[in-house]
Amino acid sequence: MKLVFAGTPEVAVPALDALIASGRHEVAAVVTRPDAPAGRGRRLVASPVAERAEEAGIEVLKPAKPRDPAFLERLREIAPDCCPVVAYGALLPRVALDVPARGWVNLHFSLLPAWRGAAPVQHSLMAGDEITGASTFLIEEGLDSGPVYGTVTETVRPTDTSGDLLTRLAFAGAGLLAATMDGIEDGSLKAVPQPAEGVTLAPKITVEDARVDWSAPALRVDRVVRGCTPAPGAWTTFRGERLKLVQAVPLPDRTDLAPGQLAAGKNNVYVGTGSHAVELLWVQAQGKKPMRAADWARGARITEGELLGG
Repeated sequence: MKLVFAGTPEVAVPALDALIASGRHEVAAVVTRPDAPAGRGRRLVASPVAERAEEAGIEVLKPAKPRDPAFLERLREIAPDCCPVVAYGALLPRVALDVPARGWVNLHFSLLPAWRGAAPVQHSLMAGDEITGASTFLIEEGLDSGPVYGTVTETVRPTDTSGDLLTRLAFAGAGLLAATMDGIEDGSLKAVPQPAEGVTLAPKITVEDARVDWSAPALRVDRVVRGCTPAPGAWTTFRGERLKLVQAVPLPDRTDLAPGQLAAGKNNVYVGTGSHAVELLWVQAQGKKPMRAADWARGARITEGELLGG
């Protein structure tokens, strides 16, 4: 088939690579978000997908919106059979969805109908799922509601952050998307409607969602920290300033600290929760680089009874 691939961030690059390497289909063009300011100089930088496509000599389309007439005209000129999508980052209007004969097929990082939305991996971790995965489905105008072509599963490991899990899913999902294109092309795959039961939503994680509630059980604190790492970053406050929590582990045997209460030793920093304590391993103070929590505590000269988040 002739394909036009749509994607933007680094997590979409493995899927683009898999389609280029398959040799069975032609990636005629790539659609990605426009260049965005990045770094201290705020200079415009192309998306990871755009950079990879340019390296491969593939035409790159960067419409401000996917309903732009010039983009739609070029898409019709290319006349793709199918448009695979991974984390493109913009809603596709009906007028664009109607262009490829076999539709737009999205790789979504959850086992649909669970976790429809922008942040499935973060929500899966924060909810304590033990198994997650990726799905390919035919895009409709609803939110991740189209019929499913295929899935792969992935075990959630006890120390996984959303970054860890998303990296594994990006590579597993790349193979799934390539296989889905093959199955659509030869007619061996048929999309199956999603069940009405089991629908959960995964909206974008807000900064407030990432704030740690120390009155919650330690298990919940652990899930929020891992689910929000690396983005948007779990956080609390200390002496009126924001403190980012990069890594923490529950300590079931320590129950003597009140919620948010700090206890700093020579090489360890503990915080009370609504159940047992957690040990802070890495933190990032406002305006600073990430550092070991024990080094931060020594520099802050924590006094007995001080609280986080209070």
